[in-house]
Amino acid sequence: MRILLSGGAPVPLDGAAPQDGPEAARAADEPDDADHDVDLDLAYALPEPTPGVPHVRSNFVASADGAIELDGRSADLGGPADLRVFRTLRWLSDVVLVGAGTARTEDYGPVLVPAERRERRAAAGLAPVPPVAVVSGRLELDPDARLFTAAVRPLLLTCDAAPPQRRRALEPVAEIVVCGDKTVEPRAALDALAERGLLRVLTEGGPRLHAQFAQAGLLDELCLTLAPLLAGPGRLGLMQGPTWPAPVGLRLGQVLEEDGALFLRYLR
Repeated sequence: MRILLSGGAPVPLDGAAPQDGPEAARAADEPDDADHDVDLDLAYALPEPTPGVPHVRSNFVASADGAIELDGRSADLGGPADLRVFRTLRWLSDVVLVGAGTARTEDYGPVLVPAERRERRAAAGLAPVPPVAVVSGRLELDPDARLFTAAVRPLLLTCDAAPPQRRRALEPVAEIVVCGDKTVEPRAALDALAERGLLRVLTEGGPRLHAQFAQAGLLDELCLTLAPLLAGPGRLGLMQGPTWPAPVGLRLGQVLEEDGALFLRYLR
């Protein structure tokens, strides 16, 4: 991986090999002998959090023509380098936030953190493993899904209008948090995470949730992998939902490249 832009400050190189540990989320296992010269922990380092104030970072992989899925899933868009970035962003976060539709479609499971990485997280004052928080107004989730097999219980951010029977079915396997009356309110969801000390928020979609956070001014940065392929018409993009009254401006802070894929870090 090489640095094309680093916001005026060079990204240190460490020549380190990637951490071991399976992550069945985006791509096939990376080669054991891969030579990775960019220190991704430094490249994607977060600012020291302000007490009580969440920092929200989103992460997507998209084709060159803007699609975030092929046949409904993101896995075929990414590659080994994207998987390394994907893992790093998770390992730097306090919580992984995702919409219920994405959790179902991508068959979300617990975040996998290797033992060595758990030690590094603990030394940095983070919990050994970040929980997954799912936004779901209707709680249409299977209590037997892989997501609920984690040692760290996931959070379900829902609303008062959620069906009571679904809430009762999920209470044994997750912490259920009400964040609104009729719908889940983005600001209330972040407040609930902040109350639990989960300030470094990584959201992985889907596009409707992403649009809600961005339009509300709650998205601090976007990490976007741009894959060197064209997916063609009719695909989902980064944003979905009602038309915005005005666009949201971003600043390009960093560009990395490997095998034709670009790794863009945009800041609010």
